[in-house]
Amino acid sequence: VPHLKLRSSAISVTHEGNSSAPSNCSSEDNCSDGVVLPMWNPQNPAVGDKVARAIVYFAALIYMFLGMSIIADRFMSSIEVITSQEKEITIKKPNGETTTTTVRIWNETVSNLTLMALGSSAPEILLSVIEVVGHNFEAGALGPSTIVGSAAFNMFIIIAICVYVVPESETRKIKHLRVFFVTAAWSIFAYIWLYLILSVFSPGEVEVWEAVLTFLFFPLCVVQAWIADRRLLFYKYVNKRYRADKTRGIIIESEGDAMFTKMDLEMDGEGANSHVHPKEALDGMLEGVEEGGGMSPEQDQEEEARRDMARTLKELKQKHPEKDMEQLIEMANYQVLVQQQKSRAFYRIQATRMMIGAGNILKKHAADQARKVVSCHEASGQEEDPNTIYLQFDPSHYQCFENCGSLKLSVSRHGGESGCTVKVDYRTEDGTANAGSDYEFAEGTLVFKPGETTKEFTVGVIDDDIFEEDEHFYVRLSNPRIVHRAEVSILEPSSITSSNSMVGISSHIPPKAALGKDPVATVTIYDDDHAGIFTFESKSMRVSESVGNMQVKVHRTSGARGKVAVPYHTVEGTAKAGEDYEDVSGKLEFQNDETMKLLNVKIIDDEEYEKNKIFTVVLEEPILLEVGQRHGDTNDNKTAVGPEDMSKMGCPILGEHTKLEVVIEESYEFKSTVDKLIKKTNLALVVGSSSWREQFVSAVTVSAGDDDEEESGEERLPSCFDYIMHFLTVFWKVLFAFVPPTEYWNGWACFFVSISLIGALTAVTGDLASHFGCTVGLKDSVTAVVFVALGTSIPDTFASKVAAIQDQYADASIGNVTGSNAVNVFLGIGVAWTIAAIYWHTKGKAFKVNPGSLAFSVTLFTIMALVCVMVLLYRRRSSVSGGELGGPRTAKLLTFFLFLSLWFIYILLASLEAYCHVPGF
Repeated sequence: VPHLKLRSSAISVTHEGNSSAPSNCSSEDNCSDGVVLPMWNPQNPAVGDKVARAIVYFAALIYMFLGMSIIADRFMSSIEVITSQEKEITIKKPNGETTTTTVRIWNETVSNLTLMALGSSAPEILLSVIEVVGHNFEAGALGPSTIVGSAAFNMFIIIAICVYVVPESETRKIKHLRVFFVTAAWSIFAYIWLYLILSVFSPGEVEVWEAVLTFLFFPLCVVQAWIADRRLLFYKYVNKRYRADKTRGIIIESEGDAMFTKMDLEMDGEGANSHVHPKEALDGMLEGVEEGGGMSPEQDQEEEARRDMARTLKELKQKHPEKDMEQLIEMANYQVLVQQQKSRAFYRIQATRMMIGAGNILKKHAADQARKVVSCHEASGQEEDPNTIYLQFDPSHYQCFENCGSLKLSVSRHGGESGCTVKVDYRTEDGTANAGSDYEFAEGTLVFKPGETTKEFTVGVIDDDIFEEDEHFYVRLSNPRIVHRAEVSILEPSSITSSNSMVGISSHIPPKAALGKDPVATVTIYDDDHAGIFTFESKSMRVSESVGNMQVKVHRTSGARGKVAVPYHTVEGTAKAGEDYEDVSGKLEFQNDETMKLLNVKIIDDEEYEKNKIFTVVLEEPILLEVGQRHGDTNDNKTAVGPEDMSKMGCPILGEHTKLEVVIEESYEFKSTVDKLIKKTNLALVVGSSSWREQFVSAVTVSAGDDDEEESGEERLPSCFDYIMHFLTVFWKVLFAFVPPTEYWNGWACFFVSISLIGALTAVTGDLASHFGCTVGLKDSVTAVVFVALGTSIPDTFASKVAAIQDQYADASIGNVTGSNAVNVFLGIGVAWTIAAIYWHTKGKAFKVNPGSLAFSVTLFTIMALVCVMVLLYRRRSSVSGGELGGPRTAKLLTFFLFLSLWFIYILLASLEAYCHVPGF
């Protein structure tokens, strides 16, 4: 049986009986061909050749890491699209009504621990699997060492950076503390489990049940985290504290150290137990939760998102009054996208694209959506038939006094050919006014000759001296018809084009005549024998808050003789004077024969997404100032007002509607803009792609990669670094543009193609790392812990840094580190060793793995990880920092250097132990 001596002190394999091979303490490993790349022959070259080879291998490693980052970006894009899939559900409200809303299919915690972790750690996981399969199903050193090294880098370096980069005087707390405890416990248990199966249960070998159980711990970890997230089983009995979640607008629970009291209301961004709300406020909110509030959490979250967008638009409009709508929408879209809670996948994608000169995807998406929203902002009306001639009254409402004698009505023609002769009939119809006593019956036919667009006719009005209510009658158009059509040859030259198609169309499609939108005219006859009845049009009206100056009509009916003053004033309701409208009072003066006046009230626009506030305009008793004269009378008849005159002509009085209830609503245009923007703030739309053309254009385009939250609205030019990174990575970007767009198969096509390409690049990268270590005299375990782990974790580092700065919680930057570490072991080592254990079991042999100094590495990492977790939890105390990340500068620096020193100590001790300078356990 051949004997294989591995290039690692931590793990070595033998198939020579059941004895364990001694640790390899030589200064370097024996060089051998890789899975894909052969060794660079001849071996043992001169010093100059070694240096040249090392430079080539190192440069190739860096280039492969860039390629892996870019394809991992595409992979994470597919995962973001997959986990963003939504479905419609029907919810029954407490009042019995049903409503539909959309919810995500994937639970956030489950997606973070499965697809998100797989995407983030795919290179490390696949490296372990490929190494085992490529080396005849015998354990390698690169895969496990890379996973351990990556875990150490994630736990110490990434968290140290996240603690430090949070802006001054700000903190970030973990939101889902239960899930963090679960994943942190599993991540530490994972390394203890490795020690148990190699050194305690079956020393020197991995049995099938051990390997399979290692893999099965992965779904078990996911299920337990999901149970903790959903508060199932015993988690619902854990002491909880209520706090107001301002991102969802509802009361939610979080674990606390003490029993909850109603005054213990914790607001996000403030210290725990901050007494900032009175008891009544909390009682009201809790009551709303108990009764269901009429809304599901999903609906409430959607409404809160709309309110946030409206608030953002309002603030930007006040701050930048000189900006046009497109710029404001772009700025609002970008700001909402920045503030929106994002997944681990998004931060990884954002970091990679900014690193390789592909630009800030949030700003690019915001600009695109602003242009789309503005371009489609105006609703398209229903188009009229271009071959139809329309006939209608213009205007459709007429008013006159009963002493006017006669009234002219106007009929207009538009559309169709202008060279046609068109006829239309008209006829008067009684309303409250009767033909013969109030007006003269009329009927006839109007003839529109070619080129004529307007025709008028007259209706007589009968006057009397009897006081009566205002009356009206109708005039109706009917029977529109074309009686003569001009030949094409006599059309105006401007209407004939050089194209024969126009003539063909004109001569072959016969024109039609039809009634327009106003085929009936209403004529109102005002009585002139009374001072008038004063009233609003209706008892209520609705007005948009963006109207600026609201105009209210006050009508004078049943007479219009004399000069009358009508006092008015406004009365507060839910709308407050000075906040929602400007308080007004005064008098409207109606002149003799004047039948309508406009009352102006200024509405204050505070740009709320939803608004329903009420105030009232009240008319007071009218005052007769002068007695008017009838038409045809002389000025000598106009006299001062006396009691006898009032009794003769009738006092002015108030009519039916003396109080007008005004409801101030949100601006329809503003609300429509917000609704359209809300639909475009789905992060899956930001990172996804819809076509190959879009991908290739993006691949060859260099964009500014700044992540500054600028509000200038000006597009920044790419920097020198952006150009350098673009030209270094343009080969990879163009190559991976062939990957199917994320829109295909809901992201699954991109998912499978991307992970296949990651596997291919990982195989080459593993061989390059092994050859590099062999060339410079490093063991595979040291190369993996330092170089490979560092290279595969750089995109995660940038992603966590951006998440720490932009996200309001620490989950995206800290919680995912612990989850990723556990998943790396259970998937990376679990899958690889399960395959190898089953393979050797079918051969009748055991899969032998010499634990070597694994106990040393596990103990070292476990102790340091426990210290790290305890420090983070200690930082949650309000007296220390108030959160895991950020806080006072001194606390930040102490934590940063502590975690940095832990990583250096781990690397130093692991390397010294690998070369037997430090004894293992």
